[in-house]
Amino acid sequence: METETLALAQEIDFSMWGLFARATLTVKLVMVALIVASFWSWSIIVYNLIAYRGARREAKRFDRDFWSGEPLDELFEQMGPEPKGRSQKVFAAGMLEWRRSHREDGGLIPGAQARIDRSMNVAIAAVSDDMQRGLSVLATVGSTAPFVGLFGTVWGIMNAFIEIAEQQNTSLAVVAPGIAEALMATGLGLLAAIPAVIFYNKLSADADRILSGYESFADEFATILSRQLDS
Repeated sequence: METETLALAQEIDFSMWGLFARATLTVKLVMVALIVASFWSWSIIVYNLIAYRGARREAKRFDRDFWSGEPLDELFEQMGPEPKGRSQKVFAAGMLEWRRSHREDGGLIPGAQARIDRSMNVAIAAVSDDMQRGLSVLATVGSTAPFVGLFGTVWGIMNAFIEIAEQQNTSLAVVAPGIAEALMATGLGLLAAIPAVIFYNKLSADADRILSGYESFADEFATILSRQLDS
């Protein structure tokens, strides 16, 4: 009996594809959903890593240009009112409001400082929304994927016990395939969740540091403009 059981067990395909092919429709749907979620998470991770690296390089270049001693009006003319760089967008928002606050006679409209600060804050908020795009997906995948995988496991084990009851056989050849298929769903859930959680924390911290740099620049720029307003 044991020899027959071992022979049957050896004939079973325990590869990833074999386990997937033998799984029930519900477990297959769970596995496919987890695989899609994993690829989606990795696409967001790679995109944001590249985008944040570019944002740091752009911020360094802009800081170098801003503090080079070149007149701010000339710097603004070079980049235009709608620049592509995130640091430049914050600067352009402040400069646009600065220019709009001047009357035709050269005087300043009252409340210019508050409007300039508000314009740069709006620009920073827009940049923040752009930089944090996709992070909510990582948070969702990281928090729900293990439970989705667990649902697939529970469903698979339930069907495995049903099959055992129908065949009235608890041999390894009957029990092992169903349990393996069920546990594969949990494995895929963890495979999707662990990178999502790790990179969500990393990317959130990176985004906060970059946005903190934009806020610091906005404060410094507002201080420079306030000196000119006072003079």
